[in-house]
Parts: sequence; C-alpha cells; structure tokens
Amino acid sequence: MTTAPSIAWIGLGAIGTPMARTAAEAGFAVTAFDLNPEARQALADVTTPAETAPAAAEGADIVVIMVATPEQLDSVLFGDGGIAPALTAQTTLLIMSTVGPVSIEETVRALEGVTGHIVDAPVSGGAARAAQGDLLVMVGGAEADVETVRPVLDALASHAPVVGPRPGDGQRFKIVNQLLCGVHIAAAGEALALADSMGLDLKQVHEVLGTGAAASFMFGDRGQRMVDGAFDDVRSALTIFVKDMGLVSEAAAQVSQDVPLAASAEQVYQRGSELGWDRRDDSIVYKVLRGQTD
Repeated sequence: MTTAPSIAWIGLGAIGTPMARTAAEAGFAVTAFDLNPEARQALADVTTPAETAPAAAEGADIVVIMVATPEQLDSVLFGDGGIAPALTAQTTLLIMSTVGPVSIEETVRALEGVTGHIVDAPVSGGAARAAQGDLLVMVGGAEADVETVRPVLDALASHAPVVGPRPGDGQRFKIVNQLLCGVHIAAAGEALALADSMGLDLKQVHEVLGTGAAASFMFGDRGQRMVDGAFDDVRSALTIFVKDMGLVSEAAAQVSQDVPLAASAEQVYQRGSELGWDRRDDSIVYKVLRGQTD
C-alpha cells in the first residue's frame, strides 16, 4: 500500500483555504501556513498549522504554493523567511497560483541546484468549486513530476489535464482563460449598463438574454450580482482581474499579439481600482461602466 505524500500548503486565501481543506479531507497530511494566523487556525481541525513557511515546508514531499501575485511567489521562496532553504532535491514544488509564465520561468531558473521538480498548475473555478474538489487545473511539467502530484490534483480537481511538458505551460493556458473571463465580465457589465441607461428592467434583461445566444457563464453569474447590486458579497475581488489582465497584456506583448478587447477590459478594471474598489466583488465593473463613483 502506497503512503500518501505529505503536503506543505503555503497560502490560505479565499481559494487556498477550501483547497487545503479539500486536500486534508481527502486523506493527505497537510501542514499549512499563511501570514494571517486566523487563516491558519481556521484549518486547525484538519491540518497542522505552522508558525513559519519554512517550518511548513521542512520535510514535506510536496510543497503547494497558492498565493496571489508574482511578487508574493518570489517572497515566499526567496524573501525573508522564504522556503527555498527548506527545499531539497527530492521536494516537488506545486505552484497553483496565477502568476504568469515569466514568473514561473524565473522561479525555475532561481531554483536550479535546489530542486528541479516543479509543476505549474494554476486553477480556475472559484471558492465554491474549490470546496467541492471540482476545479479546473491546467498542468505544465515533466511527466514524472506530474505523476508525483497527480493524487493531489485528482483530489482538488474534476479536470486536471496536462497542457504542456514545461513549467509555464499551465500559466499560458490560464492567461487565455483569464482573457476570456475578464472580457466576458466587462462585456456583461457594459451590456447591463447600456440596458439601464435605456431604461430597461435589469432583472428582465438578465432573465431574457440569459436564455439565448448572448448567454455566458459570466453573464449568468456576474450579471446576477450586477442586477442585485451585490458588490460587497465578495466572491472574486476586483484586484484579481486588475492583476490577471495585466498578466494577459504582458504575455501578449511577449509574442507581439494584439489583444484589443482585453486591453479595453483591463482599463475598466484599472478604473475600478483607482476608485478604491480593489477589495469589492469584480461585478462592480457595472458601476464603473455606469460612471458611478460611490
């Protein structure tokens, strides 16, 4: 009987927390760390809280990193109290954050001589699906390394395809995913803003158009939040798309690909950020497009 690998989990945010809980409830021994002690204690019933990131990573077979930004990934690994000194040549690093291909490639280079076992596996699906083990995970990495983390991926995801043999390939897929999501949210906001400006009943617009060719997941999901004005019921913070649309622009520039729709959507998210709405739900782009400022 094969023993389940031990897991260090770094990053207990809105999606990292239910993911870590799902992994623990699937039978993995999880040692968890986050800078927020309340986040650590919230999982103490199923994981072992660690006081520091290196303490979590020490001796773990797999180290999962689920942070928000490239800067946070770099800090977790190489900053003060970073985990790089706790890694060994046997450690497999499973990076599930959305940080872009450049950040992953820089990480691989920086860890040469420490560990070469790095799997790039950004996720899509949100907190509710994370709690159900129903995420989409886009996996990039060498076959043997992916095989090592496959039991963890299968616990967290309903679909975890290998999309490329290199760390960074998962990020490239996620960039395309976020371009579509970001544009669809902005399009939903623009459509409902126009409907409102024309004096239409927003609830009826959402109900009627949600049954036809104009329907999309984001129009159904974020559109409902726009109609309800549920901007403080934060299921996906605006700041995530400020960051992710920036990653889309960066990736597009690297390959000289014009992305005019993504660029327009990025401006909408940035305007929301300038209004101080980073921590409100991303459906608040509706208010941005209606020209509202409070």
